[in-house]
Amino acid sequence: MKGMGIMYDAIIIGAGVVGCAVAQQMAKYGGKLLVVDRMEDVADGASKANSGIVHAGFDAHPGTEKARLNVKGSKMYGALARELGVPYGQPGALVLGFSEEDRETLKKLLAQAEANEVEGCRIIERDEILEMEPNTNPEVVCALYAPTSGLVSPYEMTCALADSAAENGAEFSLANPVLEIKPTSDGNWLVLTERDEYKARAIVNCAGIGSGVLHNMISTRKVKLIARRGEYYLLDHMADIPFTMTMFQCPTKMGKGVLVSPTTHGNILLGPTADDIDNGYDVATTRKGLDTVMDKVRLTWPKVNLRQVITTFSGIRAHEENGDFIIGKVEGAPAGAYEAVGVESPGLSAAPAIGQELGDEVAAFLGLEKKADWKKPTPLPRAFRNMTDAEREEAYKKDPEYGVLVCRCEQVTEAEIRAAIRRPVGARSIDGVKRRTRAGMGRCQGGFCSPRVMEILCEELGVSPLEITKCGGESKLLVGTLHQIAKEARPDEN
Repeated sequence: MKGMGIMYDAIIIGAGVVGCAVAQQMAKYGGKLLVVDRMEDVADGASKANSGIVHAGFDAHPGTEKARLNVKGSKMYGALARELGVPYGQPGALVLGFSEEDRETLKKLLAQAEANEVEGCRIIERDEILEMEPNTNPEVVCALYAPTSGLVSPYEMTCALADSAAENGAEFSLANPVLEIKPTSDGNWLVLTERDEYKARAIVNCAGIGSGVLHNMISTRKVKLIARRGEYYLLDHMADIPFTMTMFQCPTKMGKGVLVSPTTHGNILLGPTADDIDNGYDVATTRKGLDTVMDKVRLTWPKVNLRQVITTFSGIRAHEENGDFIIGKVEGAPAGAYEAVGVESPGLSAAPAIGQELGDEVAAFLGLEKKADWKKPTPLPRAFRNMTDAEREEAYKKDPEYGVLVCRCEQVTEAEIRAAIRRPVGARSIDGVKRRTRAGMGRCQGGFCSPRVMEILCEELGVSPLEITKCGGESKLLVGTLHQIAKEARPDEN
């Protein structure tokens, strides 16, 4: 096998936001580091399909790892986003109550916020709510106001963390599912994948919905993960964005409920549902689920208009049956096994804290020293769509391909697409370009720009158009040439 004989200090399984946060932290130390993922790109699981909310921390039960890591992680986001050049904002959030019964729920949330040391939360009344957010249903009675609730672009955060790790020596092996992990007789670990075998002194299981299976391969304490699917609507940009804050409804035992929220890019997000399903990789949307979202959204925003919808999508949350994160050494496993299991919401919020703590813990076990030559992250460049005219002129002078607009909806240039492919962990598919540049995320959903994006991928990667995929695997956009199709249709004439 190709990887046979390669020895790593640590192998991280899973290249979502948590795995990449761990990788970025571990890359600050000496040692040989590998990140493996089953998908063709980083951020290709739950990290690409969630609400993008950096939760303040009022919803997590005091004393849990969720509560501790949520609050710690959320406080890290501002500095981390600036360092990486990732879109982030802190507009705050409202949890809406429509009855006196809801008021009692909000009081409990406020008590949790105070126990979790979340700053600035308070209960406000109808008039103040409507002054803050005039498009809210006027039947609202009260709300919990959480001023420290934030928004981030989850896939851009993950990609930037991966780039930072790679700039400091971390290797990435993508589209390479892990089949088995097991201890070896010499005290190390063997990781068997679909393509390779690797050995490592330590392993870190950050495999999202697959983390439970890997945990149960090596631990005497078994866990059960439940795949919880959430479906969303995404609305187009609007001249006047209807809400500036994230608008929650009172939570239920299944989660934080359906929300209406702006994104860091000026869209409005509606959802999610919370349905437990058998197949943890089934990210289909359903008529029933989307109808449920819209029915509940109207309680918050009666004037919501389906004509603004540009796409729907769903994501999977890895819900551990006991309801908390499992972080650290793998209980009942040989030394050198670490994990982040059951990291559902507020996992995105907690990711910087999980990455820091777990990365440091594994490095300490391995006896690794901090690098003297660690490279600070190279911040992502300012997007063309956000530049001033003077900035655009300067960018064009340095690179004339800034003058070639490929994606009209999101104003993405050829220079930006080529840069996305050339990044340390660069795009290799249409969706990979989309997540790094937003080409294809606008109103036409790639109908105009996808052919040119495909051409640029071919030019940069040196491959045939027949090899380009939407999102890896068999998701090829082209099935053959006209000559090939004609030859297959009339074999006797050739």
